[in-house]
Amino acid sequence: MRIVIQGAGALGSIFAAHLVRAGEEVTLLARGARAEQLRREGVTITGLLDANIKVPIETDPATIGPAELFITTVKTYDTESALAPLASAEFESVLSVQNGVLKNTQLAAIFGNPTLLGAAANVSGEVLANGDVLFTQNRGLYIGEPDGGVSERVQAITDIFQNSGIETIAADQVGTVEWSKYIPWSAVMALSVLTRMETWKFCTDPHGAQIAAEMVREAVAVAKKMNITVDDNGPLPAASIAKADAIGAQKLVQQVGQRFHDQAPNHRMSTLQDLLHGKRLEVNETLGHLLNLAREHNIDTPASRHAYQLVKAIDAFQ
Repeated sequence: MRIVIQGAGALGSIFAAHLVRAGEEVTLLARGARAEQLRREGVTITGLLDANIKVPIETDPATIGPAELFITTVKTYDTESALAPLASAEFESVLSVQNGVLKNTQLAAIFGNPTLLGAAANVSGEVLANGDVLFTQNRGLYIGEPDGGVSERVQAITDIFQNSGIETIAADQVGTVEWSKYIPWSAVMALSVLTRMETWKFCTDPHGAQIAAEMVREAVAVAKKMNITVDDNGPLPAASIAKADAIGAQKLVQQVGQRFHDQAPNHRMSTLQDLLHGKRLEVNETLGHLLNLAREHNIDTPASRHAYQLVKAIDAFQ
């Protein structure tokens, strides 16, 4: 399958390396020094995979030819500027594994609704100082039709990723999957920035767990108002947290923290990685978008609002 992946950060590099190794025809769109390094040295993955893979690198979007699949992995604040040069590209299917839920609207605006697929990735890694990528989590890439159902193209793409070594699931209700990731991701993102800790630390701490649970409960209330179904298939079990009392919700977060401690003790949120590298933070299009939706539906979200304000204050000095 001809596949174009935009963005050579952790996730884009992990996907590209796996797919090329599996024999797919992949082009990785990268920029600047990162592109030059990958051309010279290849994509080096450590952690859950140890491999160095020569991946075709392209820096000019105008040279991208027709492809069966386009995947964008760029930071949310770069989406519009990154997609604009590709407006005339011919892609049969497009999907985004970016954080948040604005991504589908942005992709459809450029490439049209018929090309759009929904997706959510519980796959993560970190670009190390030497340019290698530490592959830390392979819990599932979910792909589905935005209106529901598993089409032939969804199954074909799912099979290709699964065959490459990325755990991949064809999702019958991918919108539920996306929101069930987005809600807890927003809470965990904020706490990772505010504490600067590995994920397991602030999730096992009772104070951190309490704040995360409150933020999740607020966000689920927003989703419910919008008639969006949320389940437990995300970084935190959003549906169960929303149903539990305060103590029970806190314990659910702590249980997840313990699993991170046992299975991925080095896991750090990508936003924390950006903070430590002096980069902009993905806050406006993610947690900020959630607050906008809450205001539209007259739902009070004090924990989420305060967390957003603190993260914005930090981002102002990045």
